[in-house]
Formats: sequence, structure tokens, C-alpha cells
Amino acid sequence: MSVRVANPNDVPKILALIKELASFELQPDAVVNTVEELNHDLFVDKRCFALVYESNEDILGFALYYFGYSTWKGKTLYLEDIYVKESNRKKGIGQAIFDEVVAIAKHQQVRRMDWQVLAWNEAALKFYTKNHATLDDEWINGRLFF
Repeated sequence: MSVRVANPNDVPKILALIKELASFELQPDAVVNTVEELNHDLFVDKRCFALVYESNEDILGFALYYFGYSTWKGKTLYLEDIYVKESNRKKGIGQAIFDEVVAIAKHQQVRRMDWQVLAWNEAALKFYTKNHATLDDEWINGRLFF
């Protein structure tokens, strides 16, 4: 069992986990990304990066992140998604993945790491609080869809 950098062979399994996450977040039909697009973005354009937690050649969880920039802080890391299969939660997998993303952020010398969490996701809120995260209820998210 280990956290490792994703490779192109992992993309179909990562996309399946993304769809599981969408269902968990009550939006099962929201995913329009494809294996081809995700593969291109991860390994050709390198717009984003992924880690997977693998056990016995099965991917039990993943994290997808990318680097951004803050006018106030400089280089940042944005954790787009972290997800562990429901049947494998509470086994330290999410913590192992999160710790690896934090290690990458520190190695890359980012000054801030950001993510979003749904207000109703009590387990995630507890997880991030346990990891000494600041959960900000002051900022409102803005979004445009194209």
C-alpha cells in the first residue's frame, strides 16, 4: 500500500473515482471530463497533477492538484479533489494522500495551499480541522461555466 504519482494507466480509474465523488456530492451527472481529456491535462499539457493510493494494484483513493498564484502570497497549490472509496475510509488513506500533497507543497515552496469543502460534509470538515486547516466562512465562491 502506498501513495504514488499517477501514471497514464491510472487515468480510467481516477476518472471512475471522480464520478464516485460527484455522486457522493449529490451531482452524479455533473462530470463531463473524459479519459482522453484528463490524460492530456495530466501528462501532455501538465495543467494538473495526481497522486493515487494503491493497494494490490487497486486504486483506493486519489488527489488532483495544480499550482496557482496569489497576488498577495505568490505561488500556491490548489487541491482540487481528494477522494477515498467509501469502503476504504477511516483507514488512514486520506491522511496519507493529504500528507503527500502537503509534502509536495512544502517541497515546491508554495506559500499557501487551498481547497474547498462542502459545508454539509462533516467528516471532511473534521478531517481538515484535525490537520490544523483554517476553514474560512467569509469568502463567497464565484464561478462561471462555459
